[in-house]
Amino acid sequence: MERNHQGRNRKIAVIAPHSYDCGSDAFTVRMNMSIDFDARRWERVKTDSAKWWAGELKRPLIQMVMKGRDPGRKEPSVPSYGFAARYPDDVAPEQIADRWEYDLSRRYFLGDAYPVEWLNFGAGVMAAMLGCGLFADDNTVWFKPPRALALDEVELKFDPENKWFKRIAAVAEAAGQRLAGQAQIGMTDLGGTLDILSSFRPSEALLTDLIDAPETVEKLVWQTHALWRQYFELFDQILRKYNIGWTCWTSLFSQQPYYMFQCDFCYMIGPEMFERFVKKDLAASCKWMKHGFYHLDGIGELPHLDSILAIPELKGVQWIPGAGKPDAGYWPEVITKIRKAGKLVQFFGTMESFDALAEKTGSVEGVCLICQGFFPRSREKELEKFLLKYGAL
Repeated sequence: MERNHQGRNRKIAVIAPHSYDCGSDAFTVRMNMSIDFDARRWERVKTDSAKWWAGELKRPLIQMVMKGRDPGRKEPSVPSYGFAARYPDDVAPEQIADRWEYDLSRRYFLGDAYPVEWLNFGAGVMAAMLGCGLFADDNTVWFKPPRALALDEVELKFDPENKWFKRIAAVAEAAGQRLAGQAQIGMTDLGGTLDILSSFRPSEALLTDLIDAPETVEKLVWQTHALWRQYFELFDQILRKYNIGWTCWTSLFSQQPYYMFQCDFCYMIGPEMFERFVKKDLAASCKWMKHGFYHLDGIGELPHLDSILAIPELKGVQWIPGAGKPDAGYWPEVITKIRKAGKLVQFFGTMESFDALAEKTGSVEGVCLICQGFFPRSREKELEKFLLKYGAL
């Protein structure tokens, strides 16, 4: 890591839970911005997203990004990595932030899309901040404990000197300083509570632990829950200096604290265990996270959907059918169930699947479509026609 990075070794205080207020005074648009997004469009993002969260927007949110813009500057020497964890320690946080600005300046943001980069150090990176090793390649990031641990050997403690905690904080600060007024910086993917524990106790072992030592697992769940909130608050303390709102690895924009909660581990457990080891933790998180969403990942999590929807404070569900399955727009029964429960819905999909959903359900209010990938400019007219059809242009 770059030793002379400003603020790299500063102390970050643990802050108590508090109410949030992030008004427009905290965010001044830079007039010499290289990114194609002006103050008027930021106001629209704020206004329309606020209405969507409140259930008052009479249309869906649709985010589309198009590539091909001339950035008007030389490309940085630092490559563009999907995972920020891929950058070696000698790549300074400021270099990563410069790369992010360059990448964003090459894009056009259509509909409800806006410039955003997030602190992508891998799903469940909190495990690395608690002592697991972090390993990254072009396709994924994974975590391993320093040695095989018995359940009673798992110790979870906050370490302010942890390499990954300091690295993420430094990149957050550098990106905030570089992109404030141009883009939002999304929260890192801390992970789900049981997902984090499964980095210390591989899935098969943790499944056995749920049966053989449920009280010990519960104790670790609530220790992880408390640490999760502590890490979120610390990173949020940095991001709130530069952002006008909240976002994370899913680029919903919110002017209230927002996060996409998850528990991929629950794919392997039944409803009774879900109630005991997952739902209580999730419900507690949704009570303090004003705009809490849940990442419903794969058909194996559908047995838990009723339980998830019963959490009063949960605002919405992200539906991901899973590899090899039709995208979420082709699951009108799941989307309808979520909407009838009074929750919002977000999914990643195509224009075709969204049209199919609209036809089957009759309404796509309260739904957010995020189109993954970057469209070529040759499709601009097609994209505009689609956005106009749903009132998102």
